[in-house]
Amino acid sequence: MSDCGCDKARQDLEEYLRNEVCKTEHAEIREHLENCPSCRDEALVAKTLTEVVARACKETAPETLRDQVLARLRAAQSHAH
Repeated sequence: MSDCGCDKARQDLEEYLRNEVCKTEHAEIREHLENCPSCRDEALVAKTLTEVVARACKETAPETLRDQVLARLRAAQSHAH
């Protein structure tokens, strides 16, 4: 199997991390990441950031923040009409 190269690996990194590339591309990108420290580091940062955002999205906003957001949305809607 041939190495896909940094440009290809970085271009398809997000899709690779979400398992949205075909098996052939997945294997090529994985091989590249195993052999390229720079791209591997970039993949680790992207994966970590994705996991942190996913965790944050699962948390419930504090009730006071939720109330403030809803109040501002209502105010914006009333001024729009």
